[in-house]
Amino acid sequence: MKNYSTKNLRNVGVIGHSGSGKTTLTEAILYYTKATDRFGKIEEGNTISDYDAEEKRRKISISTSVAPCEWEDVKINLIDMPGYFDFIGETFQGLRAADVAMIVVSGVSGIQVGTEKSWGYVNKYRLPRALYVNKLDRENSNFDKVLSGLKEKFGISVVPVQYPIGNEENFSGVINVISRKARIFDKKTHLMHEADIPNELIDKIDQCKNMIVEAVAETDEALLDKYFSEGTLSDEEIYNGLINGCAKGEITPVMCGSAFSGIGIETLLEDIVECFPSPANAEPLKAKDLKNDSEKSIKFDENAPLSAFVFKTIADPFVGKLSLFKVITGKIKSDSMVYNANKDKSEKIGTMYFLKGKMQTPVSEIIAGDIGAVSKLQFTSTGDTLCDVSNPVTFENIEFPEPSMSMAVLPKSKNDEDKISNGLNKLLEEDPTFKVSRDLENAESIVSGLGETHLDVIACKLKSKFGADVLLQTPKVPYRETIKKVADVQGKHKKQSGGHGQYGDVKIKFEPRLDGEDELQFVDQVVGGVVPRQYIPAVEKGLKECIQRGVLAGYPVIRLKATLHDGSYHPVDSSEMAFKVAASLAYKKGLMEAQPILLEPVMHVEVLVPEYYMGDIIGDINKKRGRVLGMETFEDNQKIIAEIPQGEMFKYATDLRSMTQARGSFTMKFERYEEVPATEVNKIIDEAKKIKAKVEE
Repeated sequence: MKNYSTKNLRNVGVIGHSGSGKTTLTEAILYYTKATDRFGKIEEGNTISDYDAEEKRRKISISTSVAPCEWEDVKINLIDMPGYFDFIGETFQGLRAADVAMIVVSGVSGIQVGTEKSWGYVNKYRLPRALYVNKLDRENSNFDKVLSGLKEKFGISVVPVQYPIGNEENFSGVINVISRKARIFDKKTHLMHEADIPNELIDKIDQCKNMIVEAVAETDEALLDKYFSEGTLSDEEIYNGLINGCAKGEITPVMCGSAFSGIGIETLLEDIVECFPSPANAEPLKAKDLKNDSEKSIKFDENAPLSAFVFKTIADPFVGKLSLFKVITGKIKSDSMVYNANKDKSEKIGTMYFLKGKMQTPVSEIIAGDIGAVSKLQFTSTGDTLCDVSNPVTFENIEFPEPSMSMAVLPKSKNDEDKISNGLNKLLEEDPTFKVSRDLENAESIVSGLGETHLDVIACKLKSKFGADVLLQTPKVPYRETIKKVADVQGKHKKQSGGHGQYGDVKIKFEPRLDGEDELQFVDQVVGGVVPRQYIPAVEKGLKECIQRGVLAGYPVIRLKATLHDGSYHPVDSSEMAFKVAASLAYKKGLMEAQPILLEPVMHVEVLVPEYYMGDIIGDINKKRGRVLGMETFEDNQKIIAEIPQGEMFKYATDLRSMTQARGSFTMKFERYEEVPATEVNKIIDEAKKIKAKVEE
């Protein structure tokens, strides 16, 4: 690739609802700019950006990928991001590399949930954005309808800089509204050639141009004055105003075409070059100056000291770790030393690459505004800043969503446990939106992610990348047991055989512990030495071992108070062991008499949904044996605060998504243990017996 300056770069994030045609659009642009010599198809599994085995198998994008191309001496880095909500972490990573987000909208379906969410993410990251209306050659596609929907939903800053010629199967070309150039697609040569604007569209184009002129004039005082005095603006003023308005996020240009048939790709490329801001025009980034411990704003500048942001990590079992970064200031050179400001470590930069999907092109220098990759950095992870040691800065980290669904990972073969643990650690570097924890009580590894598909992909990657075959199943609920009444019992262990006998005798009062603590409360009320001092710790130790298994279903016992108040001993046959056994006999007897009950974990849940879905959500919470504690307005949504048993929540991520068309989200945390309703108790006890029987087999 040629050497580019910062102003000759465009970093375009391709984002939108799943299935709107993002990957096909990326592929069409690469093919049209001759960055690839064949037009890859998702169905055939040969696209540049969906190169992972899982992406080919599922026919959806799972991870963010970068693909550069060149057009009229401008280098365009296309950042193709998944539209599927389980991989939203990848979208957040990709947006940090983009200077402008192109939200792809289907000309048939129009605004979908993913379109609204993409708009929200772009607002959150304060990114310039454009809209691309795709699939205009499909049946039932309608550009005008989609455009008016976009204006209604997202406001008057949405302006069409392109307009289609014909619709559905008669869609044949695209008009550039500002230059008033029409181009018709030649189906034989697959090229566009200039033509006159059809007469019936002249009024429409005038209307669209007026919209642009008004939107541009609104962004600049001088232009507004000129517009009022002369009634119009020159094309140059419109283009400059568009770039500035787009860079500030005040104007959203709308383009159109059909990625699949290649109609309008040339006009799109022209507008990417002419209307989209380069990194040099981009708004400054917030950073922290570590020398002065102060906030500062940093503009993209190739002459300043080096700073670069690592926005993504790829874990490759063969190549090792690949860190993808965007240079913000200065230049980064291979075989140089850089400073990781987040980890306070120096890193050696080895070979650097430009990535095109999975293809790697070695490169010796990458300038401000450009995107590259480097392998085998020792300390660096996603979200870190690499910089010049004399000018230490850190950029804002990426905020990832918290996992909302957990599954237990079971190895299909006992020998795979090390492979699983190694594979999960490598995948954690690549994907910060899932977490791994160990449930010691049930000896299970738990993976938590953003949805069923997310966890399924992790399991498939464990097999394909690290050779570990696993099963995913619903985690066991950590039930507990306790007592409701008081029982005063005797536990006596007496064994006579040749030689030393065994003798231990205790009287223990068992009652519920009422001070809010869960641990065993052991009280020693022995008087007159009926149980010698040296054996009392053995009684306590025996009880502590016993409470690991309750008497109903074998779950640990909490909130128990045990008072040792009487007993007897034998001067020869008594021992610590005999008193431990006596305590365990008293424990079993005492708990059975003190009305043992099962407890279940109850979660504090906060659900965010548009008001329209409130009734469904509250009905579902009631079905899940939950209690609604309150409701409040939060931004544009309603927040429902509830308490729901954990056992009902394992599939809630999926349930909520289907009830709200993926518009809802939730967070939950452990609140407390509560008694299990009588209707559920027998089910839980039977299940525990089955598991015990299996283990004993």
